[in-house]
Parts: sequence; C-alpha cells; structure tokens
Amino acid sequence: MTGGGEASHKRSPRELACHAGAGASAGVIAATFMCPLDVIKTRLQVHGLPPNSGQGGSIIISNLQHIVRTEGFKGLYRGLSPTIMALLSNWAVYFTLYEPLKGILSNEDGDSPLSVGANMVAAAGAGAATSIATNPLWVVKTRLQTQGMRPSVVPYKSVLSALRRIKQEEGMLGLYSGILPSLAGISHVAIQFPAYEKIKCYMAKKGNTTVNNLSPGDVAIASSVSKVLASVLTYPHEVVRSRLQEQGQLRNSETHYAGVVDCIKKVFQKEGFRGFYRGCATNLMRTTPSAVITFTSYEMIHKFFERILLPDKKHSHAQTKSNDRAKPQQEINGNVNSNNTVSGQSQTQPNKSIPLGNKEQLPAAH
Repeated sequence: MTGGGEASHKRSPRELACHAGAGASAGVIAATFMCPLDVIKTRLQVHGLPPNSGQGGSIIISNLQHIVRTEGFKGLYRGLSPTIMALLSNWAVYFTLYEPLKGILSNEDGDSPLSVGANMVAAAGAGAATSIATNPLWVVKTRLQTQGMRPSVVPYKSVLSALRRIKQEEGMLGLYSGILPSLAGISHVAIQFPAYEKIKCYMAKKGNTTVNNLSPGDVAIASSVSKVLASVLTYPHEVVRSRLQEQGQLRNSETHYAGVVDCIKKVFQKEGFRGFYRGCATNLMRTTPSAVITFTSYEMIHKFFERILLPDKKHSHAQTKSNDRAKPQQEINGNVNSNNTVSGQSQTQPNKSIPLGNKEQLPAAH
C-alpha cells in the first residue's frame, strides 16, 4: 500500500478496506501454512537443540518428529490462535496509522511520491505503534509454542487464560516483556524496504517494463530475496525477544535475564556468537515460502475485494494498462528509473503493492 502522485494517503475507506482485508487474509493463510516451522524456530531460539536432534536426518525433520511423538500433531500448531489474532490486530493498527503518517510527511499538494526516508519514517512509526499494541499476543504465542518443552510448568489453557494469568502473576510488565527488542526489530523494515524496491526496479529494467507490471513470480523473487537479507542481518533481536518473552514462565529458573543487555551478555558468554542465530536456518525456510504465499494470496484476494467493493475501478485499470502499452520505449524506461522510491509506482498507476513492514508479522519481525 504505497502510492504515487494520486496522493495515496487520500484513499477512500473502501480502498483501505480492500488492502487491509487482503493483507490480513494473506497473513493468516501464510501463518497457518508456516506454523510448524514457526514453532520449531521459536523453540530453537529459546531452548536450543533438543536431545538427539539432527541424528539420522535434518534438524527440522528430527524436531518435527520429536514434537509429534511427544505432543501429537496439535503440538505443531501451538501459538497459532494468538498469531492470527495478532496479525489481524497488526493490520488494523498499521493501516489506521500508516496512511495518515504518509499524509503528514507528504508535500502540501500531495502531487509527488514520498521520498525513501519519509516513507520509511511512516512505516517505522506505524510499525512501532503496531508492536506496542500487539506485544501481549506475541508474548502468549511464544509461551504457548514453548510450554510443551516444560512439563513442570502449569500450561496455559487458552489465549484469554494466558493473558489473564500473565497479568495476575507478572503484571503489565509481563505482557510487555521483550518490547524493546521488538521495537529494535523495526530495523528489519528499514533494510527490507529499500532492498525490495531496488530489486523490483532492477527486474523491471531488465524485463523492459514498469515496476507495476512485474509478474507475480518476479514480485515473489524480490520479496523473498529482500526478506532473507533483512532476516539474516536483524535475526539476533528475535532470539533476545523470544527469550525475554518466555522467561516469565520460569521465574525459578537458573537462567534469568534482567533485561536486554543482560540477555545479550549471557547468551554470548554461554553460547557465543552462534547463540544469536539459533533457529535462523529454520526461520529462512519459513520466511521464504511465507513471502511467496503472502504475496500470491494477497494479489488474488485484493483483486477479489476490488471486484466486490470497487467495481468502478475495473474500467480504469484496463485503461491504465492500455496506456502503458501505448507508451514509447524511451518513456517506459524513464518511468522505471523515476520509480526508484519506496512506493515503487508511477503517478498514474493504480496501487497494488503491499506494505512490507507487515508482510508477515511486522511479522517483520515475528
């Protein structure tokens, strides 16, 4: 949901509903498919490798077998309910704030696209608000995914029961454990945004077309590569966040983190630099197909919503495509170069992109 000279921040409520509905639906679909890998990633972040893992097969396969053997198939989908609830809240908060922030940062007449810096500030502001609003749900998600490994801990029965117990036993601080590394995870967006746009512009130039006319396959490649790059560079904050979120269940544990700095010190002293990349390979195997699923389902659902809620735009879309085909080659190449912004769109093109800050959880990060 980025836009050009048509002043994207002035979208109608129906247009916002199309984007929000498509984004939330795509996020839920991707989260459901990728949940087993997300469970494994979280457990590797918090507890490291389980006994006998990696023998006679890959770490992922052995972990899947271990979970099914000890907890049944439902163990593979622990934390899915709070993940879906957080994603829906994530999109609601993000879309409520992202467009107004872009409007504030745009020029007065709104006839030119936002600069890279301004768009990143808008995304970061919306992302920070989203992290604060949804952090309690991510805390519950992390604990539900890891409690199967702690038979001595009284398990949470549901999302609401977990929220109540955390509030009663640990206070509001428990619900917001890990919030600082979550906010630090906004750097994920700062890397992913420009990388995604650069890759799209490169592929558009190579294919002699515009950014908006890239095929779904090209979009999936661009989103996957940018996601992998951002994930690798910012992954350590996820390990710190997960450990801080999970430790509330283990108040009598030998390992207790007093805060972010203390957690970083203890992880480094005990596990070395490798400790900050526990579960990274699993995370990459999760985020890459997740990006493809998210973008593909987003495009299909968004078009479906547009047909229902915005039937008048069908003609304008066809007219825009016709105008694009009629442009001389020199003008098309000029548009590709001029689209090297976070919005990645020409001023006359309809908006069909998704805000990357929320493509998975601001998922960046989760």
